[in-house]
Amino acid sequence: MSDDRLFKRSVDDSFDFASSLFVAGRLDCPINLPMAAMSGKLFQNLSMSQLCPPSTPFRNQYSRDCTHTPCNFLPVPGRGSAWNGSSAIRFSTPFLYPSGFVNQRTNIYCNAASSAIALPSLSRSDFLKLQNGSDIRGVAVAGVEGEPVSITEPVSEAIAAAFAAWLLDKKKPDGSKRLRVSIGHDSRISASKLQDAVSRGLASYGIDVLQYGLASTPAMFNSTLTEKEEYFCPVDGSIMITASHLPYNRNGFKFFTNTGGFGKTDIKDILERAANIYSRFTVEGLGESQTKASASVRRVNYMDIYTSDLVQAVRAAAGHVEKPLEGFHIVVDAGNGAGGFFPTKVLEPLGAVTTGSQFLDPDGMFPNHIPNPEDEVAMKAITQAVLDNKADLGIIFDTDVDRSAAVDSSGRELNRNRLIALMSAIVLEEHPGTTIVTDSVTSDGLTEFIEKKLGGKHHRFKRGYRNVIDEGIRLNAVGEESHLAIETSGHGALKENHWLDDGAYLMVKLLNKLASARASGIGGGSKVLTDLVEGLQEAAVAVELRLKIDQNHADLKGGSFRDYGEAVLKRLENIITSDPKLQKAPVNYEGVRVSAFGGWFLLRLSLHDPVLPLNIEAPSEDDATALGLAVLDVVKVFPALDISSLVKFAKAS
Repeated sequence: MSDDRLFKRSVDDSFDFASSLFVAGRLDCPINLPMAAMSGKLFQNLSMSQLCPPSTPFRNQYSRDCTHTPCNFLPVPGRGSAWNGSSAIRFSTPFLYPSGFVNQRTNIYCNAASSAIALPSLSRSDFLKLQNGSDIRGVAVAGVEGEPVSITEPVSEAIAAAFAAWLLDKKKPDGSKRLRVSIGHDSRISASKLQDAVSRGLASYGIDVLQYGLASTPAMFNSTLTEKEEYFCPVDGSIMITASHLPYNRNGFKFFTNTGGFGKTDIKDILERAANIYSRFTVEGLGESQTKASASVRRVNYMDIYTSDLVQAVRAAAGHVEKPLEGFHIVVDAGNGAGGFFPTKVLEPLGAVTTGSQFLDPDGMFPNHIPNPEDEVAMKAITQAVLDNKADLGIIFDTDVDRSAAVDSSGRELNRNRLIALMSAIVLEEHPGTTIVTDSVTSDGLTEFIEKKLGGKHHRFKRGYRNVIDEGIRLNAVGEESHLAIETSGHGALKENHWLDDGAYLMVKLLNKLASARASGIGGGSKVLTDLVEGLQEAAVAVELRLKIDQNHADLKGGSFRDYGEAVLKRLENIITSDPKLQKAPVNYEGVRVSAFGGWFLLRLSLHDPVLPLNIEAPSEDDATALGLAVLDVVKVFPALDISSLVKFAKAS
């Protein structure tokens, strides 16, 4: 029997033994085992198996130096133990052998699929497919049918190296001081392996790496601004490993410098550089990068700095009172993402009671609901928590805390148009007459509320949080004052906060209002917030339908889905101009927006997918049906367009 086969058998036998001990309760933490030898063209990347979860549930974990339960791992021939003594998030995904076989005998907690992989050839187009607007996203965990892994450790290492090269080009250090880059991640099960791969990529270009472990996206940007040398800040650049609210098997990257987050052009540049770097990778070189990285990595608990700044902001708004939220009962739903810090690190130091807060433990399988303030199940969960605990306010975050929403004491949701209206009211009190930038799917009622009741200006722009934020920045640059750019998704950025979309900071603005009202002798709990959105007109019917384009349909005639979608929109635009009942929006930056039957519709082309989303808002079911039929009459002549959802809506309404 060959040495490789002997090693494989010894690993399998040990795995069986360790699994049986874990199931029997004889081990106090699950086992990760390396699954292949360093032979041939296979390369074993131990960082995918470096971390072991703690044996007991925990509420918060924002330091890589917090309590952990180490396990002894089997060494790979010629290498040391995979355990490195660091802490980890609780992972729960089936153990994968190199062949892709999923061990069904027991649930094994591990980071992701086995890292014994061949180094495949990838083209420039393969890398560019990972672009998702101003983010990079892909599949990081095997096991979902039809979703091959695209964010591997070598790919991640190449992307990080590309960011390092980009940063060196921009900063042009003189050699007297090395550049510093911080890395953080949300609770996804692939987080630790990607953090280690990113660390190797950065270190290979001489970058000093600061690992923050579990962190929020806004905190990562803030680390480029904080001036605290004891925390090695400010950093020159920052990388957040996240895929927002997407399923557990996805992951990706966001990039920051002190000027803000990357845009689409920057992301394309990074991916093109990464493709070139990846093409030069060798198995031997990747092994050397791991050794080099070990000397360049520090672990820093930056979340303490970030949360302290949030606490100080609320205290300042209340006249520097130590506990301005004393007497308020506020519950938080973190959705098992990275937002579990908010009750203990922000609310409780301010005096609030937080009993009834839920899903604070990071769990990358998201067992309770999708961490998404737009999700109906998620909003029902936080609403029920508010009602069950008779709380004054409920707060919910998405996975990486760059989005948020709230629920008042009566169970009324403050998200989407209501959250925009609430934030507009607060901002326009501070900056009368300012322009509020939103995405394209906001309601006509919101426009009337901002402009007629609040005295501001509503600038409805395009979908995409970076589009909205960049438009706010652009308006200020050309002399039009804007202090708030916010999407219906819950991405909201304020000029006072460096145009960063920070879900926690948005909620701090609400807390500031509560605290200042209390300091002024105004009671009533969250009623002070609810009163701010009084008068917002809301449609009785509001739906979004997604009309998918079949990219393989003959009607595309070899063209792209984008060309096909534009043809649909052009036909709709031509027809509505000849129908007096349909009034095209005089100012519109995306798709075709039409007012009719007391409501409106917007048909647009998705930013990234072969889909035409259709939003309809109307005062009644009959009016909504009339709007739907107006669209159906136009789009039914496009055979590559799946209009089944629209047909169903028109018939059911």
